[in-house]
Amino acid sequence: MIKPKKLAKGDKVAIISLSSGLLGEPFVAYQKELIEKRLNEFGLEVVYTPNSLKGIEFIKNNPKARADDLKWAFKDETIKGIICAIGGVDTYKTVPFLLEDETFVNNVKNNPKVFIGYSDSTINHLMFRKIGLTTYYGHSAIVDFGELAKEMLPYSKEWFEKLFENDSNLEIKSSPIWYLERTTFEESEHGKERISKTEKHGYEVLNGKGCVTGKLFGGCVESLSELLSGDRYDDEPQVNEMYGLFPSVEDLQGKILFLETSEEQPNPEKLTYLLNILDEYGLFKAVNGVLIGKPQDEAYYDEHKEIYKNIIGKYNKPILFNMNFGHAHPKCILPYGVEITMDCDNKRVIINESLVD
Repeated sequence: MIKPKKLAKGDKVAIISLSSGLLGEPFVAYQKELIEKRLNEFGLEVVYTPNSLKGIEFIKNNPKARADDLKWAFKDETIKGIICAIGGVDTYKTVPFLLEDETFVNNVKNNPKVFIGYSDSTINHLMFRKIGLTTYYGHSAIVDFGELAKEMLPYSKEWFEKLFENDSNLEIKSSPIWYLERTTFEESEHGKERISKTEKHGYEVLNGKGCVTGKLFGGCVESLSELLSGDRYDDEPQVNEMYGLFPSVEDLQGKILFLETSEEQPNPEKLTYLLNILDEYGLFKAVNGVLIGKPQDEAYYDEHKEIYKNIIGKYNKPILFNMNFGHAHPKCILPYGVEITMDCDNKRVIINESLVD
């Protein structure tokens, strides 16, 4: 896997809408200002890909334009990072336009850069993994840099700062505070702090003991399952099969898997269904261990714990539950293809390598 260079003050970063076009809507203007302000405070220059601000309907109806934006960003050697505006549901539609373009693939290999996002961006990460680029399951522009509070959430800010460093042996510690999702993003919320909660659980060991090591792979449970099942879009499994997005069981051997659920907050029946799709594929049997994110708002917290324990635990793999990544607030950054160690005895997670070069 090719790692991009670390970010530096003065670097140019591009905001891209690969799934939802929410960033282009007038009612997100205040968050757009915050995104620019916060990224400027990191010393970064913000640019927008050519189609990123054209709104929900345009982005929804033009997957080729979304793909063109990613090609544009990788062609421009002055751009050092790409941040997804937000997730969505259909970024898989961009894949044929990208993987069939030899120039794009070569630009990714020859001009690697930081690519970060979560949720439906899982599919983008799988595509880049296939090409051979290390990417980052982490912050999105609207959610994290456009946070409506007076400041970014401190834990999330600290993790983004790590992309400016090339330190190894980084410990992913449990955040002492977590936050509820906002129920509204209206003007009345501008400058208002999120409702915060003291972390009472920390990391919970659902199965296993001792230490296991492996390279990271994973994403949003819904995105991974729907790629195989076609439950949301009939042609999604065909795209997956044609372009080999979901790694083979052989490729998954020995990996450390990370999983988290979306803002849809799946009930126990839905989560069981989604995990069974991944289980039937052979995912849980193949990997060395599993890291599971905190459910957003701790919805179905205890029920989810038991479901993961029952479905994954039967393979006697180490399982750590309640980590801060994905749709829960705040969030860390998980680098695809980078070696990580799970220490179940001490409830510690260590990224053994540097995130970036």
